[in-house]
Amino acid sequence: MSCLFITIQAQESNNEYQLIWSDEFDTEGALDSTKWHHQTIIPNGKSWFNDEIQHYTNRIENSFVKDGLMTIKAIKGDYTQDGITKTFTSARINSKFAFTYGKIEVKAKLPYGEGTWPAIWTLGKSITEKGAYWEQNGYGTTNWPQCGEIDIMEHWGDNQNFIQSATHTPSSFGNTTNVGGQTINTVSEAFHIYTLEWTEDKLVFGVDNTTHFIYEPEEQNAKTWPFYNEQYILLNFAILPIIPDSFTEDEFIIDYVRVYQKPSKKLSYFDKIRKTIKKSFYLLKNHQ
Repeated sequence: MSCLFITIQAQESNNEYQLIWSDEFDTEGALDSTKWHHQTIIPNGKSWFNDEIQHYTNRIENSFVKDGLMTIKAIKGDYTQDGITKTFTSARINSKFAFTYGKIEVKAKLPYGEGTWPAIWTLGKSITEKGAYWEQNGYGTTNWPQCGEIDIMEHWGDNQNFIQSATHTPSSFGNTTNVGGQTINTVSEAFHIYTLEWTEDKLVFGVDNTTHFIYEPEEQNAKTWPFYNEQYILLNFAILPIIPDSFTEDEFIIDYVRVYQKPSKKLSYFDKIRKTIKKSFYLLKNHQ
């Protein structure tokens, strides 16, 4: 009996998540350039998507590490980049790490009020977006939304304290129907842990261990589930046209970013066949 108990305990332990990548922001000054890329090139040459009105920069005024925290700061003040002048600056960073399946945890405190729009999210490593880290390194083969997008946390300040999560796939994107969220009364006053658990079958979103959205399509194909392939993490703080004239600056503060995975388990012969058929079907559908 005791031997059986020990065996079960060992099996459960082996199924627990293990940390595979993180940034604890334990240095001072600039972000760790081995882990993060500043995405500053305006993709269409004029403005960022979704009516954002800021420039993203690599200036230390807009993103820095101090006292164990990483801050993305949006600042009001004219700034010219690539021949275009905008009234606001901020930062948008890409992880130089990509992965398939696992759990992401980001502990963060959000900016406050109308016109602010911080986000924690992922994009497919293969996206063709100009200026993205992986695109610049030769991986850009797939347009959005075919590459897949996972929004772990979005917060629009005109709906203060409502945290939203969503997916963008060829079956539903932009004003996607695949969305959920919850109200957290202190998102701009206190740190909260925003999470995504990504498995082969579903995406589970939550805040402080409370789940608010599960994406689990009945049929997985190229239109509903482009999440067979690697994704990378993005953190950004956008400014929208409804920002009040009185706005001068605000901060999106991150305590840590952590990625966990479960140890790979040895698949049975039939599991291997099932997994191969499933992925082959996806690739076939994706290239029709």
